[in-house]
This record gives sequence, C-alpha cells and structure tokens, in this order.
Amino acid sequence: MRDPEAIRLVIADDQALVRGALAALLGLEADIDVVAEAGDGAEAVAAVLEHAADVALLDVQMPGVDGLAAAELLRRKAPGCRVLMVTTFGRPGYVRRALQAGAAGFVVKDTPARQLAEAVRKVHAGLRVIDPSLAAESLVAGESPLTVREVDVLRVAADGGTVADIAREVYLSEGTVRNHLSSAMAKTGGRTRGDAARIASENGWLL
Repeated sequence: MRDPEAIRLVIADDQALVRGALAALLGLEADIDVVAEAGDGAEAVAAVLEHAADVALLDVQMPGVDGLAAAELLRRKAPGCRVLMVTTFGRPGYVRRALQAGAAGFVVKDTPARQLAEAVRKVHAGLRVIDPSLAAESLVAGESPLTVREVDVLRVAADGGTVADIAREVYLSEGTVRNHLSSAMAKTGGRTRGDAARIASENGWLL
C-alpha cells in the first residue's frame, strides 16, 4: 500500500517507451507515487492540476506545448508543484532557459535511477538540482547572443531551407534574411548557415 505522504509525481515525455520506463523505475520507490503520465506539456499541466501533483518531471522537447512552456504554465497555475526537467539534450542553453521558466532542477535521461529518484526528492524538498557538468557548461556558454529574428532564420536554416525558403517562412526579404544569417554566423562562429544553426542548437539557443 502506498504511503499517503508519498511524493505525487507526473511524468511527461513524448516517447511512450521512455515515459513508461521512467514511470516503472520511479514507481518502485516507496516514497514516490507516479499519479499520471503525459505525452506533451498540455497534458502534463492538466494532469498536475487534476492530481494535485507535488513534482512534474518534464521532457524539454515535446510536440505542441514543450517542457519549458509547460514549466511556465505550472509556475502560474500550480505554484506548489516543483518542476524537474529531464532530457536527452543536455545543452547548456536549456539549463538557463529551464531555470528562467521556473524549473527547480535539470538532469539528463541517462542519470541512474537512484540519482533521478533522489533528484525528485530534493526538488520536492525545495532544493535546486542541476547536473554538475551542465551547470559548468552553462556558465561557460553564457547568454544567447542571437536576436529574435536571427533565431527565427536559423530555425528554418536548421531544416535545410534555402534563403528563399527562409524568407517565405519568416516573412522577410531575401536580403534581410542574408543579413540575419551573416550576423548569426559571425556570432556563433559558424562557417555556413547550417553550421551556425547546429552551434546555436547545441547551446540551446533555438528552442
């Protein structure tokens, strides 16, 4: 029988196998009760509200409402619920943005089950938990140097779009797009627009 004082946990991940594995592992802990699973951020927020969850385990990249947007929604709608981001993409820029969104912790999915359970306990207790290597990388990477428009054009460039494709997508002239791409390449140190998009993505600047 579950402990009525157990931590009520909602797990959100768009990959059913990953979500199920996390739920199974954390569900083995006597003091953690997985009350719901969700496939995206909107479902996660609804589940937290429905089950009065104490902690939400959110993947960063999910369709529709992603983990960062869900964290911001929970900060407003369920301020008593602590958010722990768990992701495959351990990029330093994501850590900064997760904390700005109100998350209390950030760990990667290959974190051992025992450590993940301990991270859930710590954020529930009001502590902040950040993967040490990501915390160090985040300090080194610094804030994003890109403007909103540079991010817009790099997102399309990351999918292999031409200058004409990017111009149509972001409603800018081709000349303006070239200027933004040139500036973004200079700021990221990328030799090509694809290279600039990759570097920006690795730093979590395109999310």
